[in-house]
Amino acid sequence: MLNYKHLHYFWVVAQEGSITRAAERLGVAVQTISGQLSLLERQLGKALFNSQGRGLVLSDAGRLALGYADQIFQLGDALGEAVRNSDSESTLRLRAGITDGIPKLLAYRLLSSVTSMPLDIRLVCDEGEFETLLADLALHRLDVVLTDRAAPVGGNLKVFSTRLGDFATGLFAIPELVDRYAPDFPHSLNGAPMLLPTRHNALRGRIDRWLEGAGIRPKIVGEFEDSALLNTFGRGGLGIFPAPLVLADQIEASFNARPLGAMEAVSEQIYAISNERRIRHPAIEVLCAASPLGATTPGV
Repeated sequence: MLNYKHLHYFWVVAQEGSITRAAERLGVAVQTISGQLSLLERQLGKALFNSQGRGLVLSDAGRLALGYADQIFQLGDALGEAVRNSDSESTLRLRAGITDGIPKLLAYRLLSSVTSMPLDIRLVCDEGEFETLLADLALHRLDVVLTDRAAPVGGNLKVFSTRLGDFATGLFAIPELVDRYAPDFPHSLNGAPMLLPTRHNALRGRIDRWLEGAGIRPKIVGEFEDSALLNTFGRGGLGIFPAPLVLADQIEASFNARPLGAMEAVSEQIYAISNERRIRHPAIEVLCAASPLGATTPGV
């Protein structure tokens, strides 16, 4: 097992560029640091420093080790701060990851069931890419990930997907574009300016199939990884954009956009991914129970 005291000595030597200066900073003998650094190198099987003049420079292995050491000791600092500033035992914390492509209004609608619990709740939300959030979930930095797809099957990680619901999706636009393209919808969309999710988003494939099946070729003027940015460009009148029909009132209030028409058989699918097949976190239980669906399937 790695000796973290040896690693800490290496980390300080790498920052100071000298065993002598590291010893002064740590208040220990030069021989102590030199000896424990040698033990670490022996354990790792690689030299971590090369001599250069009167100082030391990191070897290739040393640069690699330093990257990990930075993360380890930064996490250690964060641990101490988190424990010192932790909430009271009566506060329930839910750390939720939300993938970029999920409509933020829909995420709010789903998570509002948690915030209305008769408990002292602290909701902590992170946003990011699917793979990054899944990795954070596996490392227990997150309690749940809300995403547009189930976790992939296979591999070493054990996470589980709960399907929260299918939300029928339509096309929205500012009033001027609705007035222009509503007649003869959906055929009026040929050549119409359209804003779509990127192809990383599961919804994009369903929209593409709907357009192809209807024989429609819009003018795609923008593709967006982040749903909030897509909606913002839609509010500016750059083009027609997709959104869950259940959010029509909120979208009109927030983005001055009205429904142009529905896309048959196109829906926004939302999953909650957690580390446990049998969910024990009270807030995640409430989240899943409040959804119209709730079948848990293994993933990864």
